[in-house]
Amino acid sequence: MKLKDKITIVTGASSGMGKEIARLYLAEGAVVYGIDLNKERLDVATKEFSNADFQPLVADISQVEVVENILEQIIKSAGRIDVLVNNAGIMDDMLPVGEVSDQLWNKVLAVNLNGPMYLTRKAVKQMLEQGGCNIINIASIGGLYGSRAGAAYTVSKHGLIGLTKNTAFMYALKGIRCNAICPGAVATNIGETMRSPSQFGLERAMSGMATNPKTGEAVDIASIALFLASEDSKMINGATLVADFGWTAY
Repeated sequence: MKLKDKITIVTGASSGMGKEIARLYLAEGAVVYGIDLNKERLDVATKEFSNADFQPLVADISQVEVVENILEQIIKSAGRIDVLVNNAGIMDDMLPVGEVSDQLWNKVLAVNLNGPMYLTRKAVKQMLEQGGCNIINIASIGGLYGSRAGAAYTVSKHGLIGLTKNTAFMYALKGIRCNAICPGAVATNIGETMRSPSQFGLERAMSGMATNPKTGEAVDIASIALFLASEDSKMINGATLVADFGWTAY
Protein backbone atom coordinates (compact mmCIF):
# COMPACT_ATOMS: atom_id res chain seq x y z
CA MET A 1 0.00 0.00 0.00
CA LYS A 2 1.41 3.37 -1.04
CA LEU A 3 -0.06 5.41 1.82
CA LYS A 4 -0.23 2.91 4.65
CA ASP A 5 -0.98 4.70 7.94
CA LYS A 6 -0.37 8.13 6.42
CA ILE A 7 -2.40 10.90 8.03
CA THR A 8 -4.07 12.74 5.17
CA ILE A 9 -6.43 15.69 4.95
CA VAL A 10 -8.72 16.18 1.96
CA THR A 11 -10.96 19.23 1.65
CA GLY A 12 -14.13 19.09 -0.39
CA ALA A 13 -14.22 15.39 0.44
CA SER A 14 -17.96 14.79 0.14
CA SER A 15 -18.20 14.81 -3.65
CA GLY A 16 -16.41 15.02 -6.97
CA MET A 17 -12.62 14.91 -7.07
CA GLY A 18 -12.27 15.22 -3.30
CA LYS A 19 -14.43 12.18 -2.68
CA GLU A 20 -12.53 10.09 -5.23
CA ILE A 21 -9.19 11.21 -3.79
CA ALA A 22 -10.39 10.19 -0.33
CA ARG A 23 -11.61 6.84 -1.68
CA LEU A 24 -8.29 6.05 -3.36
CA TYR A 25 -6.22 7.19 -0.38
CA LEU A 26 -8.28 4.97 1.90
CA ALA A 27 -7.79 2.03 -0.46
CA GLU A 28 -4.04 2.63 -0.23
CA GLY A 29 -4.08 2.44 3.57
CA ALA A 30 -4.29 6.11 4.55
CA VAL A 31 -6.20 7.65 7.42
CA VAL A 32 -8.33 10.34 5.76
CA TYR A 33 -9.71 13.38 7.53
CA GLY A 34 -12.36 14.55 5.10
CA ILE A 35 -13.35 18.20 5.45
CA ASP A 36 -16.47 19.57 3.80
CA LEU A 37 -19.11 22.23 4.37
CA ASN A 38 -21.97 20.01 3.17
CA LYS A 39 -22.90 17.81 6.13
CA GLU A 40 -25.50 15.78 4.24
CA ARG A 41 -23.10 14.75 1.51
CA LEU A 42 -20.34 14.15 4.03
CA ASP A 43 -22.65 11.81 5.95
CA VAL A 44 -23.26 9.85 2.73
CA ALA A 45 -19.52 9.61 2.07
CA THR A 46 -18.92 8.46 5.64
CA LYS A 47 -21.36 5.59 5.16
CA GLU A 48 -19.69 4.64 1.88
CA PHE A 49 -16.29 4.62 3.58
CA SER A 50 -17.44 2.87 6.74
CA ASN A 51 -14.99 0.00 6.29
CA ALA A 52 -12.00 2.33 6.19
CA ASP A 53 -10.44 4.96 8.46
CA PHE A 54 -12.40 8.00 7.27
CA GLN A 55 -12.85 10.83 9.74
CA PRO A 56 -15.48 13.38 8.62
CA LEU A 57 -15.22 17.01 9.69
CA VAL A 58 -17.79 19.67 8.80
CA ALA A 59 -16.09 23.02 8.35
CA ASP A 60 -15.99 26.20 6.28
CA ILE A 61 -12.38 26.49 5.11
CA SER A 62 -12.82 30.16 4.22
CA GLN A 63 -12.93 31.00 7.95
CA VAL A 64 -9.45 31.21 9.44
CA GLU A 65 -10.54 30.47 13.02
CA VAL A 66 -12.39 27.36 11.85
CA VAL A 67 -9.35 26.12 9.95
CA GLU A 68 -7.06 26.68 12.91
CA ASN A 69 -9.39 24.76 15.22
CA ILE A 70 -9.94 21.87 12.82
CA LEU A 71 -6.24 21.32 12.21
CA GLU A 72 -5.50 21.54 15.91
CA GLN A 73 -8.09 18.79 16.44
CA ILE A 74 -6.45 16.63 13.78
CA ILE A 75 -2.95 17.18 15.16
CA LYS A 76 -4.12 16.42 18.69
CA SER A 77 -5.86 13.25 17.50
CA ALA A 78 -3.32 11.93 14.99
CA GLY A 79 -0.10 13.57 16.11
CA ARG A 80 1.02 14.51 12.62
CA ILE A 81 -0.04 15.52 9.09
CA ASP A 82 1.53 13.61 6.21
CA VAL A 83 -0.52 14.82 3.25
CA LEU A 84 -2.74 17.87 2.78
CA VAL A 85 -4.94 18.03 -0.31
CA ASN A 86 -6.48 21.46 -0.90
CA ASN A 87 -9.32 20.43 -3.18
CA ALA A 88 -12.40 22.39 -2.11
CA GLY A 89 -13.43 25.08 -4.57
CA ILE A 90 -16.32 26.97 -6.12
CA MET A 91 -17.08 28.54 -9.49
CA ASP A 92 -17.82 32.19 -10.18
CA ASP A 93 -20.78 32.52 -12.59
CA MET A 94 -18.38 33.18 -15.49
CA LEU A 95 -18.45 36.89 -14.68
CA PRO A 96 -15.88 39.08 -16.46
CA VAL A 97 -14.32 41.86 -14.42
CA GLY A 98 -16.83 44.42 -15.67
CA GLU A 99 -19.70 42.41 -14.17
CA VAL A 100 -18.25 40.83 -11.02
CA SER A 101 -19.56 42.04 -7.67
CA ASP A 102 -17.46 42.58 -4.56
CA GLN A 103 -19.51 39.92 -2.82
CA LEU A 104 -18.84 37.21 -5.39
CA TRP A 105 -15.19 38.21 -5.82
CA ASN A 106 -14.57 37.96 -2.07
CA LYS A 107 -16.47 34.67 -1.76
CA VAL A 108 -14.59 32.92 -4.56
CA LEU A 109 -11.17 34.06 -3.36
CA ALA A 110 -12.07 33.19 0.24
CA VAL A 111 -12.79 29.57 -0.66
CA ASN A 112 -10.39 28.96 -3.55
CA LEU A 113 -7.33 30.86 -2.33
CA ASN A 114 -7.63 32.03 1.26
CA GLY A 115 -8.78 28.61 2.47
CA PRO A 116 -5.81 26.73 1.00
CA MET A 117 -3.47 29.39 2.39
CA TYR A 118 -4.95 29.05 5.90
CA LEU A 119 -4.68 25.26 5.75
CA THR A 120 -1.18 25.30 4.32
CA ARG A 121 0.05 27.86 6.83
CA LYS A 122 -1.14 25.78 9.76
CA ALA A 123 -0.05 22.46 8.27
CA VAL A 124 3.44 23.69 7.43
CA LYS A 125 4.11 24.55 11.06
CA GLN A 126 3.29 20.98 12.03
CA MET A 127 5.20 19.54 9.08
CA LEU A 128 8.33 21.46 10.06
CA GLU A 129 8.17 19.98 13.55
CA GLN A 130 7.80 16.43 12.26
CA GLY A 131 10.34 16.76 9.42
CA GLY A 132 8.23 17.52 6.39
CA CYS A 133 5.76 15.93 4.06
CA ASN A 134 3.38 16.75 1.27
CA ILE A 135 0.88 19.37 0.05
CA ILE A 136 -1.22 18.95 -3.08
CA ASN A 137 -3.30 21.81 -4.46
CA ILE A 138 -6.10 21.20 -6.92
CA ALA A 139 -5.79 24.19 -9.22
CA SER A 140 -7.10 24.31 -12.80
CA ILE A 141 -6.05 25.09 -16.33
CA GLY A 142 -7.97 28.25 -15.44
CA GLY A 143 -4.91 29.07 -13.34
CA LEU A 144 -2.70 28.90 -16.42
CA TYR A 145 -4.88 30.53 -19.07
CA GLY A 146 -7.22 33.47 -19.22
CA SER A 147 -10.68 32.31 -20.15
CA ARG A 148 -11.80 28.99 -18.68
CA ALA A 149 -14.03 30.82 -16.19
CA GLY A 150 -14.76 34.33 -14.95
CA ALA A 151 -12.35 36.84 -13.45
CA ALA A 152 -12.63 35.73 -9.81
CA TYR A 153 -12.11 32.00 -10.42
CA THR A 154 -9.27 32.70 -12.85
CA VAL A 155 -7.47 34.93 -10.36
CA SER A 156 -8.02 32.47 -7.51
CA LYS A 157 -6.45 29.59 -9.41
CA HIS A 158 -3.55 31.70 -10.70
CA GLY A 159 -2.96 32.66 -7.08
CA LEU A 160 -3.12 29.04 -5.93
CA ILE A 161 -0.44 28.09 -8.43
CA GLY A 162 1.69 30.97 -7.16
CA LEU A 163 1.20 29.75 -3.60
CA THR A 164 2.20 26.26 -4.72
CA LYS A 165 5.46 27.36 -6.30
CA ASN A 166 6.43 29.67 -3.46
CA THR A 167 5.71 27.04 -0.81
CA ALA A 168 7.62 24.39 -2.75
CA PHE A 169 10.76 26.46 -3.08
CA MET A 170 10.72 28.03 0.37
CA TYR A 171 10.50 24.67 2.16
CA ALA A 172 12.31 22.43 -0.33
CA LEU A 173 15.22 21.89 2.08
CA LYS A 174 12.85 21.15 4.96
CA GLY A 175 11.36 18.01 3.44
CA ILE A 176 8.08 19.64 2.40
CA ARG A 177 6.85 19.14 -1.16
CA CYS A 178 4.05 21.17 -2.71
CA ASN A 179 2.56 20.54 -6.15
CA ALA A 180 -0.55 21.54 -8.08
CA ILE A 181 -2.81 19.53 -10.34
CA CYS A 182 -4.41 21.55 -13.13
CA PRO A 183 -7.45 19.66 -14.43
CA GLY A 184 -9.12 20.55 -17.69
CA ALA A 185 -12.76 19.62 -18.17
CA VAL A 186 -13.78 17.10 -15.51
CA ALA A 187 -17.27 15.79 -14.80
CA THR A 188 -17.99 16.96 -11.23
CA ASN A 189 -20.74 18.87 -9.43
CA ILE A 190 -18.80 22.16 -9.19
CA GLY A 191 -21.27 23.68 -11.65
CA GLU A 192 -23.84 23.60 -8.84
CA THR A 193 -21.97 26.50 -7.23
CA MET A 194 -22.97 28.78 -10.11
CA ARG A 195 -26.19 30.72 -9.57
CA SER A 196 -26.69 33.24 -12.37
CA PRO A 197 -24.04 32.76 -15.06
CA SER A 198 -23.19 35.75 -17.22
CA GLN A 199 -24.32 34.97 -20.75
CA PHE A 200 -21.53 37.12 -22.17
CA GLY A 201 -18.90 35.57 -19.92
CA LEU A 202 -20.20 32.05 -20.50
CA GLU A 203 -20.11 32.49 -24.26
CA ARG A 204 -16.54 33.79 -24.15
CA ALA A 205 -15.29 31.15 -21.71
CA MET A 206 -16.92 28.31 -23.64
CA SER A 207 -15.66 29.47 -27.03
CA GLY A 208 -12.68 27.10 -26.82
CA MET A 209 -14.63 23.99 -25.81
CA ALA A 210 -14.70 22.73 -29.38
CA THR A 211 -10.96 22.01 -29.10
CA ASN A 212 -11.39 19.88 -25.94
CA PRO A 213 -10.58 16.27 -26.88
CA LYS A 214 -12.32 14.66 -23.93
CA THR A 215 -13.88 15.27 -20.52
CA GLY A 216 -12.25 13.50 -17.61
CA GLU A 217 -13.71 11.81 -14.55
CA ALA A 218 -13.01 12.60 -10.91
CA VAL A 219 -11.16 9.31 -10.47
CA ASP A 220 -8.67 10.39 -13.15
CA ILE A 221 -7.58 13.30 -10.96
CA ALA A 222 -7.56 11.07 -7.88
CA SER A 223 -4.95 8.79 -9.47
CA ILE A 224 -2.67 11.79 -10.03
CA ALA A 225 -3.22 12.91 -6.43
CA LEU A 226 -2.17 9.45 -5.28
CA PHE A 227 1.00 9.64 -7.36
CA LEU A 228 1.89 13.02 -5.87
CA ALA A 229 1.19 11.81 -2.33
CA SER A 230 3.41 8.75 -2.69
CA GLU A 231 7.14 8.23 -2.81
CA ASP A 232 6.81 7.59 -6.55
CA SER A 233 6.90 11.37 -7.03
CA LYS A 234 9.65 12.18 -4.51
CA MET A 235 11.58 14.31 -7.03
CA ILE A 236 8.55 16.37 -8.05
CA ASN A 237 8.22 19.68 -6.20
CA GLY A 238 6.70 22.99 -7.30
CA ALA A 239 5.17 21.39 -10.38
CA THR A 240 1.88 22.14 -12.10
CA LEU A 241 0.67 18.88 -13.59
CA VAL A 242 -1.82 19.56 -16.38
CA ALA A 243 -4.46 16.83 -16.74
CA ASP A 244 -6.63 17.76 -19.73
CA PHE A 245 -6.23 15.05 -22.40
CA GLY A 246 -4.14 17.51 -24.39
CA TRP A 247 -6.70 20.31 -24.55
CA THR A 248 -4.20 23.08 -23.83
CA ALA A 249 -1.71 21.56 -26.27
CA TYR A 250 -3.82 23.09 -29.06
